Order: sequence, then structure tokens, then C-alpha cells
Amino acid sequence: EKIVINCGGIRHETYRSTLKTLPGTRLSWLTEPDAFSNFDYDPKSDEFFFDRHPNTFAFILNYYRTGKLHCPNDVCGPLFEEELAFWGIDETDVEACCWMNYRQHRDAEEALDSFETPEPDPPEDDPALTGGADGDLKRLCLQEDGRNPSWWSTWQPRIWALFEDPYSSKYARVSECTGI
Repeated sequence: EKIVINCGGIRHETYRSTLKTLPGTRLSWLTEPDAFSNFDYDPKSDEFFFDRHPNTFAFILNYYRTGKLHCPNDVCGPLFEEELAFWGIDETDVEACCWMNYRQHRDAEEALDSFETPEPDPPEDDPALTGGADGDLKRLCLQEDGRNPSWWSTWQPRIWALFEDPYSSKYARVSECTGI
């Protein structure tokens, strides 16, 4: 038996048995006998209506059909995340091939957060507050012997993260995918 779902003005037709493949989700509830009274159902057109993003819905419905959840490349992660939550689908079901695209926004937010962490308040006996020589060097970002930090000590943590943590940056994801 077929069921028609109008999502954002685009009609999708599928079998009730297809919607039952993921129990406990919003689409599976459409197969229940009381669905006509619990959802926006139009008896004239014999369809359920959802005012949601129509392009992402095609990927959601395809998940019911194939058992594989891919995310669209032209939709930002937060929007797809919101759609998954609305339809009752766990984000961990996103296929591995799409996971980095899906997580890209969170990785960017985490990276920005790491740069925006406030400096801790200096202790009361900090020489920089009293004008001591060591404090002046610290304020000038110099080492205690008066030299600038070396290039390697500045970049070494980032370079190691590039190869050790594939989610540390977009360059790390590229090196992970290409096997560099």
C-alpha cells in the first residue's frame, strides 16, 4: 500500500512497508492507524504534508529505502542535523563517506572555540604586574633568555595534529583521505 508525503511542496510516494523499516521515527508513525488525526493530512489529495526542507527530505526517505544515510553536499551541517532531529533519526547513522562533510561545521566551531578561550588571570605575584624583567619578557612573548620562540616549537603541535588527528583541520581530512 502506497503513501504520499508532501514535503515542502514536493510530493514523494513510497510504500508503508518502507516507512516501517525505522520504527520509532516520525515517518514510521505515519503507518499507524491514527496517523490521519495526528499529522497534517489532506483527504482530498490523500497526502501528508510537512513544511520542511524538501531537498534534505529526499535523503531522509532514501535512508528508509536503502538503509544508508547520506547527507547532501549542498546543505550545511546544522540544517541537516536539524532535519535528522525532526524526523527522529540518529546522526550516528550518517555513512562514513559523508561523516566529515556532516561534521565539518562542528569541527570548525570546536577549532574556533579553541582559539577564543580567554587567558587565565595572572596570579597576584606575577612579575609582569610589578614590572620585573621576566614579566616584561613574557608580555613581549619572548622566552626567558630573551629569544623569540623557535619556528618548530610554535608549529610542532599543529603539524603533529595534522597527521595524528584527522578531524583537527580540513588539511588533516585531506591527508587522511589521500593517504598522505
